[in-house]
Amino acid sequence: MKEFQLIEHYFRNKGQKRRDVELSIGDDCALVNPAENKSIAISCDTLVENVHFLADIPAHALGYKSLAVNLSDLAAMGAEPAWFTLAITLPSVEPEWLERFSDGLFEIAEYYGIALVGGDTTRGPRSISITINGQVIKGSALTRAGARNGDWIYVTGTLGDSALGLDILRGAKIVNTEDKEYLINRHYYPTPRVLAGQALRNLATSAIDLSDGLVSDIQHVLKASKVGATIDVSQIPLSSSIKTNLSREEALSYALTGGEDYELLFTVPESQRGAIDTALIHAGVKFVKIGQICAGDKLKLVDQGEPFVPVSHGFEHF
Repeated sequence: MKEFQLIEHYFRNKGQKRRDVELSIGDDCALVNPAENKSIAISCDTLVENVHFLADIPAHALGYKSLAVNLSDLAAMGAEPAWFTLAITLPSVEPEWLERFSDGLFEIAEYYGIALVGGDTTRGPRSISITINGQVIKGSALTRAGARNGDWIYVTGTLGDSALGLDILRGAKIVNTEDKEYLINRHYYPTPRVLAGQALRNLATSAIDLSDGLVSDIQHVLKASKVGATIDVSQIPLSSSIKTNLSREEALSYALTGGEDYELLFTVPESQRGAIDTALIHAGVKFVKIGQICAGDKLKLVDQGEPFVPVSHGFEHF
């Protein structure tokens, strides 16, 4: 199968159709028409086999996850998903694999109303690169730079499940049969908190998605905002699956440094705490307060008032 046949069969005329797409796949560029008074949020992620995903990952899960991790970046900005491009490198053309990959990709694309508008295919070691575009009303985007002394720190969902799921797949951990599928699926199929991010606009002072681990990612907020923070690890949200299968110390280590949760960490001033409760209940996501922003530039971890040191320190890209 030639390149253009591959694109035509597996990717063109599939998925979400948007009225703001003037010209999609099939020309040298796509043409889109952004809405008035909106900024364009743009992000790009590359997933490389045996670096970001295991070689035996199901193709459907890889298609889904490739877009989900990019949607999580839009969620952290409070942006509405709009368009994306896909560059896929494959060692060979495997029709059955491509069919499943395409199904996973367009399953999540249709759910979040985002359209594939272009990309590229080439031969080589398997990798997936997606550039995603979203829209957000000018001046309302969430960033990492707005946290202020006294703000409360929250996270959505539960932390650590994905990293434990990865270790199960690697054979590094054994868990109860009834929890195994849940934990592996949390790794394969993360939930980008798109609606939650939109609900936080004009309420939260900063936000970031948790891709490299809470300890690593919150440092980006502290640096950008020029503040410090105290996190009480006893407040970290843990699933029943992780608590059942690990010691408390192990569970907290996964939650703090494991990575690939794709939950949101955000900061909220005292004056907006009530509004946040209402906004996120309507977004259908659980969230919990885990700490507070303070003066300085350091991150302090405590466990009910006592200093706490995690075992590892998050994912590094290089």
